[in-house]
Amino acid sequence: MFLWGTATASYQIEGAVGEDGRGPSIWDTFCHTPGRVRDGHTGDVACDHYHRWREDIALVKGAGLNAYRFSIAWPRVLPAGTGAVNQAGLDFYDRLVDVLCAEGIVPVPTLFHWDLPQALEDGGGWLDRDTAARFADYAAVVARRLSDRVRMWITLNEPFVHMVYGYALGTHAPGRALFLDALPVAHHQLLGHGLAARALRANGAEQVLITNNCTPVWPASAAPEDVAAADAYDTLHNRLFNDPVLLGRYPDLSAYGIGEPAFVQPGDLETIAQPLDGLGINYYNPTRIARPDDEGLPFRDAGITGYPTTAFGWPVVPDGLRELLESLRARYGEALPPVYVTENGCSYEELDDRERIAYLDGHIAAMERAEGVDVRGYFVWSLLDNFEWAEGYNQRFGLVHVDFATQERTPKASYHWLRDRIAGRT
Repeated sequence: MFLWGTATASYQIEGAVGEDGRGPSIWDTFCHTPGRVRDGHTGDVACDHYHRWREDIALVKGAGLNAYRFSIAWPRVLPAGTGAVNQAGLDFYDRLVDVLCAEGIVPVPTLFHWDLPQALEDGGGWLDRDTAARFADYAAVVARRLSDRVRMWITLNEPFVHMVYGYALGTHAPGRALFLDALPVAHHQLLGHGLAARALRANGAEQVLITNNCTPVWPASAAPEDVAAADAYDTLHNRLFNDPVLLGRYPDLSAYGIGEPAFVQPGDLETIAQPLDGLGINYYNPTRIARPDDEGLPFRDAGITGYPTTAFGWPVVPDGLRELLESLRARYGEALPPVYVTENGCSYEELDDRERIAYLDGHIAAMERAEGVDVRGYFVWSLLDNFEWAEGYNQRFGLVHVDFATQERTPKASYHWLRDRIAGRT
């Protein structure tokens, strides 16, 4: 069965940050630090999904979708990141899964979508190797409760983005600006994935995936310097997170002055390369790269012109999804498991939603043109207009409009178009 779904993330929609025993996350801390989030917005209420979840599942059902990708808030289940389990938090996700199953909607939970418990960050966060072990403990707790009904699990969402924006550049929580010193975050997240995969399977999980944000990388020219820079960026963005899980090794990091990474311990790569039942791919746009203009990183983002852009300023390149999928097959061959497009979407303000419809139509068609790739699902980002991280409530990605003052939900034209597309009526 092909999965047609939509995706959300706990901190972006749930709200209720202080209810029923939930502990603080790094995003709670980040949002309440002046100057970190546009207009001082926070996820304290977000879409109030914690109280309106039944209404939101009805929206998933009404769109004709047969799958729903959501994330579980680690601090709602383990308020301190470890130790005592908050049963009220588990109860919330238990009810959610029950209703999804009753409605014939496949639940696809993601265990980590960036809302690390603040207590673990205080101990070093993903810079600390022990966080990987704590993540596996958390995975076991959740799987013991839900794996009798949940078949498919995603461990991490976009570890590249969390490392770069959270730890290297500091524009996302936890707000550290460590640049290349953030590389251990990549390894510890991947180690956490491998340990969690074992814990999930030991507690009844049937299918385990990881979701990576991937981008086709285009050299700015055919000049050798631009080609080399593009290869260096491809290594950092794509291969650093795909090679270990699919091939059991890290790519050549010499462009970054790194030989054998010192943070890798014996047995780590075997743990990371647990067999995958699928690879989640989040695609938004290609990246155009040129030779560096200083002595910092070995690449420079040259920007993409000549394409329409979303309200976020991201270029709209539907065929990039086909290119990405086919490049994964060419690079990994038989090592590539079935692929799920676990996020694809756009931010627009227009009320009639013509641009979002064109975006989705183009990307779905591009996915369907990909040759030689076993694609088994497509998830639109996102179900609801929501809290868009450092942008606050200023970017609207939803199939459903949310009035954040009243929490009224109004399906957009793209919601109805997607329902008809899935049903074969467009």
